[in-house]
Amino acid sequence: MTTTLTGNPQTERATLIREAVRLEYFTLAWMVIEAGIAIGAGVAARSITLLAFGIDSLIELASAGVLIRRLTVELRRGQSFAESAERLASRIGGALLFALAAYAVAAAGWGLWTGEGQAVSWPGLLVAFAAIPVMWVLSRRKLRVAAALDSRALRADAVESITCGWLSFAVVIGSPLSSWSEHGGSIPRPRSSSCGS
Repeated sequence: MTTTLTGNPQTERATLIREAVRLEYFTLAWMVIEAGIAIGAGVAARSITLLAFGIDSLIELASAGVLIRRLTVELRRGQSFAESAERLASRIGGALLFALAAYAVAAAGWGLWTGEGQAVSWPGLLVAFAAIPVMWVLSRRKLRVAAALDSRALRADAVESITCGWLSFAVVIGSPLSSWSEHGGSIPRPRSSSCGS
């Protein structure tokens, strides 16, 4: 579904800005949940992959905050004031995207160097699995609104959502496969916590 401006351009632009703000607030809420679960599960399982996934969520939290600020400037002061906020948000979004890529490469390198990083954690796997469709829908909507607004900053944020979706996929596929291979091709059994077992 594409959004086109047909009536009053200022009114329709304001509607698109409000839609973008709603998408960013949803992103904030999702990323708080995702970061908390992924980082907690990553620490508990000593999984570099889950920690990388959680840190990706923190980077996206920062990006969403920057975008909300940029969009709010336009809603309150108009499009002419938003141009400098757009440039700043684009630069910050690009830097955050670069930081995300650099962290993913560094985490993968560290995991290869140490031979660790793919421990299985059910809470981590579940949030990563849930993130795949959430990030797909979010990125599609953000790209649609970014195109209608001609916003590079929102487009960069959408790319971060796409990256998060791919990282989610890597966690969902990589963690169980790595754990399976570490256990000689057998399914690892969870530790028993009951006495006398």
